[in-house]
Amino acid sequence: MSEAVTRPDRAAEKPPSVFNVGASLRQYGIFLALVLIIVLFQFLTDGRLLQPNNVTSLVQQNAYVLILAVGMLLCTLTGNVDLSVGSVVCFIGALCGVMMVDLQWNPYVAMLVALAVGALIGMWQGFWIAFVNVPPFIATLAGMLVFRGLGQVIMKGQTKAPFPREFQVIASGYIPDPLGGAVIGATKVHLFTLLIGFLIVLLIIFGEIKKRNKQKHYGFDVLPTGVWLAKVIFIAAALVAFTVVFSVYRGFPNILVLMGIFVVGYQFVASKTIQGRHIYALGGNRKAAELSGVKVKWVMFWIYTNMAVLAAVAAMVFTARLNSATPKAGQGFEMDAIAACYVGGSAVSGGVGTVIGAVVGGLFIGVLNNGMSIIGISTDWQQAIKGFVLLAAVAFDLYSKSRSSKVA
Repeated sequence: MSEAVTRPDRAAEKPPSVFNVGASLRQYGIFLALVLIIVLFQFLTDGRLLQPNNVTSLVQQNAYVLILAVGMLLCTLTGNVDLSVGSVVCFIGALCGVMMVDLQWNPYVAMLVALAVGALIGMWQGFWIAFVNVPPFIATLAGMLVFRGLGQVIMKGQTKAPFPREFQVIASGYIPDPLGGAVIGATKVHLFTLLIGFLIVLLIIFGEIKKRNKQKHYGFDVLPTGVWLAKVIFIAAALVAFTVVFSVYRGFPNILVLMGIFVVGYQFVASKTIQGRHIYALGGNRKAAELSGVKVKWVMFWIYTNMAVLAAVAAMVFTARLNSATPKAGQGFEMDAIAACYVGGSAVSGGVGTVIGAVVGGLFIGVLNNGMSIIGISTDWQQAIKGFVLLAAVAFDLYSKSRSSKVA
């Protein structure tokens, strides 16, 4: 009798699986797609895509998309988007132009003011969304019109330039080399970049080992040893390769360091903190999250406040890169950020997605843009191709979700 009521062993309930195919495709598919598109355009451009100057330009030119994608991810996790970010970029860029070019303010003071204004914009939109219950689509659509118009009013149809050097280095500067560098053959090598890159690789390897051991300790399914080793070796090799590419040019760009801080910080918040879990819970099931004690209104409020602050950062990065503030700045930026999130594995319905995935999705879009430009594809066709890529990403999300439900 006791044997009849004894709970079966976990292995009997659920045999260990090598892969959850749907989840694995969602998690690793974008990385594979990024590798494939890099290889494709490296071949089509006769090796020009991965030249050191092109790789550096790829990072600097697409930094604003990656920054916006990090904030947009939090919006997509709730099943929503922010349509106003491009207009906020225009407005903040115009404001920076007035402060630094017209009024000759100290660049650091002007940047702090720009961040504060971005926060106020986010609070304004977050208030309507969270506490007045205006749908995010409508509230941010209104914001898109309002801040595009205000940006045009400030600019008066003019371009404001040039900006102080202290401001420009945000997007166009490089980290110094306190080690002095070295000359190997005819190539000067940025030693500090190599040191930082190799330390990052070691930290990632250590983190992967620790994560795997923890999963085993708690009885979670883990990747087969061979697959896990291949994954770690591939990541380490890719990071080493790109570290070497940067080191033989001028070192890591300042903006890459800034993006690295954002990615690590937001990935930690999203995956390791209570606030991050609340966002995922809200996206998974809003009603259940409310019943569980999640302060849904305040979560939504801070998500859209954060998005506007990151839009202000992206505005300064983009303006510093161009060394000018223009009335047309920010056009289409919201679409690039949204595409980066969905291409990077975010679910249309919310509750699924990672910061790393959004960044990789942004890199995918960036490589696509850069590669198509190098081989001479017109901007019209580039827009069309990116549209098809976004459609394919969303279709894949729906397919993998339906497949997972059938398996379950």
